[in-house]
Amino acid sequence: MHCELIVPRLLSEAAVGNAARYPALELLLARGRRDSPQSRTLEQWLQAGFELPGPGLAAGALAFAARGGDPGDAWWARADPVHLRVLRDRVVVMPGEAMDISPEETDGLAAALNRHFADTVQFHALDSRRWTARLNTERRFLETPAIESAGRDVAVMRGEEALRTALLTEIQMLLHAHPVNEAREARGEPAVNSLWLWGAGRMPRAAQGPWRSVAAWDPAALGLAQLAGMRRLDLPATAEAWLERLPGQGRHLALLDALRAPLALEQQGEYEEGIEALERLWFAPLLAALRAGRIGMVSLRVPDAAPGAGFETVRGDLRRFWRRPRAIGHYA
Repeated sequence: MHCELIVPRLLSEAAVGNAARYPALELLLARGRRDSPQSRTLEQWLQAGFELPGPGLAAGALAFAARGGDPGDAWWARADPVHLRVLRDRVVVMPGEAMDISPEETDGLAAALNRHFADTVQFHALDSRRWTARLNTERRFLETPAIESAGRDVAVMRGEEALRTALLTEIQMLLHAHPVNEAREARGEPAVNSLWLWGAGRMPRAAQGPWRSVAAWDPAALGLAQLAGMRRLDLPATAEAWLERLPGQGRHLALLDALRAPLALEQQGEYEEGIEALERLWFAPLLAALRAGRIGMVSLRVPDAAPGAGFETVRGDLRRFWRRPRAIGHYA
């Protein structure tokens, strides 16, 4: 059995200043065989891994399909709720992951948007932090990345131009005046005053890849697995629970994207806590399973490292004692 993990931000700039030690992760990195592919975003990696053509990943359509919807041949986009804070010379974005948005608030905001845009856009809340939008015309938000950089200036992102569209301006005006946001501001909570539009496109016709199963919380990844006829799994809390649910031999993919949570990227302490949790819940159990022969290979993929990074470790590699473990900042 080949267990493959994709772990965005594992070797980010935060890893360079991290002096903590993680024995299992360090051993897998030190003893494995490394390659250095081109640096990519997670969405670009998924698009390539599932052999999809086109200029970008249709994350909106794939996410809607993963939750049981039929995207048909319509044009879809992700439309994730955010808080935009306008400063004197820049705009800062706070994603839904950083806000406590109740289901009732989500329903109220989505219903208001759907009433207002009934003839042009239909909004679907997959959950309180991840929405999709069905558009009646092709609007290309392909260059806008997923929200990976909360707390950073919107002006430095490739999707800056999307913030100037008439559609988004109208969305922001409606949300600003909504009673849900008036109540949030009265409580001292950030208003849900905009949507982050990205991942636009039609549902792909087909996908394929080398995995028998895909475990993830990301709905686009699960949509790709569904399209490719692979078994889909909600990401378990631990590697041990994942191994117990895998359908036999073959190659299995798990997307561990906790480090992608935008606030964690800005706070060294939160990044280190995230790595420690992955070490305890995922890397240590998988290393133990590799040593015991329960699995034959562990692969770690870090597509957004600069350059991209991949590490493949089989049981025999663990005997390469001369390759001594080093702090993860060495690999960043």
